[in-house]
Amino acid sequence: MLTGQQYKDSLQDGRKVYFEGRLIEDFSAEPGLAVPMNVAAEGYDKYFSAEPGALNPVITAPRSAEDLREKIPELLEMDLLLNVTYQSIMTLIVAASRIATSAPQFIPRIEAYIEKARRDDIRITECITDAKGNRSKSPSQQDDPDAYVRVVERREDGVVIRGAKLHISAAALGHHMMVMPTKTMKPGEEDYAIACAVPVNAPGVHITNTTYHPTDRDPRDFPVSSEKSVPDSMCIFDDVFIPNEHIFLDGQVEHAAVFAHSLGLWERLGGTAFMVEQADELVGLAQLVAEANGTQKISHVREKIDEMIIHATLLRAGLEAAIMHAHATPEGFYYPDDMFTNVTKYQGAMQFGTMVRHLHDIAGGAVLTAPSMSDFDNETLRPFLEKYMSTGHEVSGEYRTKIFHAIRDTTADAYGGWHLVTNIQSGGGLFAQRLVTRRHYDMDRAKRLAFRAAGLPAS
Repeated sequence: MLTGQQYKDSLQDGRKVYFEGRLIEDFSAEPGLAVPMNVAAEGYDKYFSAEPGALNPVITAPRSAEDLREKIPELLEMDLLLNVTYQSIMTLIVAASRIATSAPQFIPRIEAYIEKARRDDIRITECITDAKGNRSKSPSQQDDPDAYVRVVERREDGVVIRGAKLHISAAALGHHMMVMPTKTMKPGEEDYAIACAVPVNAPGVHITNTTYHPTDRDPRDFPVSSEKSVPDSMCIFDDVFIPNEHIFLDGQVEHAAVFAHSLGLWERLGGTAFMVEQADELVGLAQLVAEANGTQKISHVREKIDEMIIHATLLRAGLEAAIMHAHATPEGFYYPDDMFTNVTKYQGAMQFGTMVRHLHDIAGGAVLTAPSMSDFDNETLRPFLEKYMSTGHEVSGEYRTKIFHAIRDTTADAYGGWHLVTNIQSGGGLFAQRLVTRRHYDMDRAKRLAFRAAGLPAS
C-alpha cells in the first residue's frame, strides 16, 4: 500500500494536466489541485498498513442488505478519489460476470487488472460521457467520427483510441482512467464499443480542469469549498495506445452498455446517501441562521423549515427503502433497489432548488453581502462589524457572519451552482430517473385498483 506522500510523489510521472490553459507541473503550487490532492493523500494515510500484502480494506463489495447499510457512513467519509476507485473496481467485477459467457477472452484480463490495481494501490477514475456532437445522431452518424471515443487502429499488441470524455471528476489526480462506452451501440459501431484502462500519463492524454475552488479568495469566506473541492476534467485521447492487457471490451456491440449499467449499481448508493446528508445540512443551516436572526419563532420561517425537514426525511425514507429492497447479483453482491433509488434521487434533485430558496428566504440578503472574514482582522472595522452584524448578547457578529458565508458557499456561489447542476445530471439526468422508475413501477397493480374503483372488470 502507498502512504500519502508516496501517492503525491506518484503524480510526478510526466502527465499532461492543464489549468486555465497552463500546463501544470507542480500540483502543490495550484490550490485547485493541491487541496484535493492533499485530501486524497490523507485517505491513503487513513487506510495505510505496512503489513506485507495488505490491501485497502474499504474496496469490498457488500454481501447483504445490512452490509449495504453499513457501507453508507464509509462512503460518506471516503475522499472522492477513493470512492470512484471503489466504484470502478466493483464495476469491473460485475461486468466480468455479465460478459463471461459470450466474451470469455476478456475475463482473465479483467481479473488480472483488478488484482494488480489493488496490489499497487492505485486510484482509478470513471470516464463515461463522450463529447457526443449532435445529440440527435448516433455515434456512427456524427459529422466528426471522434465525437465518441473510438478505436482508430488495431494492432497485434493492442489498439489506438481517439476522442474525449467530459465531466470526469478528479481525473488529473488518479493513476488510471477507466474508459467505457456511454451508451448502447449497434452493428456497424464496433469501433465505439471499447472499454479499457488508460494510464493518466500515457502519451497522447491531455486533461483540462475546471474547479469551484476559491483559488484567489480568503478561505475563511469559503468554509466548505476551500476544504472539499474536486476538479472536473475533459480527458482528451489523441491517438493513445492501449495494450491488450488493459482492454476489457473491443467491438462487442451487444455488451457496449454493460459497463455503464454495472457502474450504476455502485454509483447510486453513494450519490443518494450524499443527497440525504445534504438535505439534513440545509435544514441545519436554516435553523442556525433563523436563530441567529431571531426569527426562529416566526410562523412562515417555521413552516419553511418544517417543509425542509419533511423533504429531508422523505429522502432518508427513500434511501432506507432502497436498502430494505436491495437485490443481489449472481455473484452475491448487493446493490440498492433501482426504483426506490431513482425516485429518491429524482425528488432530491427536483426539490433542491426549492429547499435552497427557503434557506435564502429565511437567511436574508446578507447571504451575499456579509463582510469578508478578513474585514474582522482590521482593528478599525472589527468593532463596527461586531456591533452591526450582531443580533444580541448571545449572537456575536463574527458568529452570524460565518453562518452567512457557509450558506453562500454551499448554495449561492460557485460550489452551490456546481451542486445545483450535478444533483440533476450526475448518474443520469431527470429523464433517466423517470425511465427507470416507470420500468420498475407495478403499473398492472395500479390499473387493477383503478378498475376496481371504477367498477369495471380488469382487462
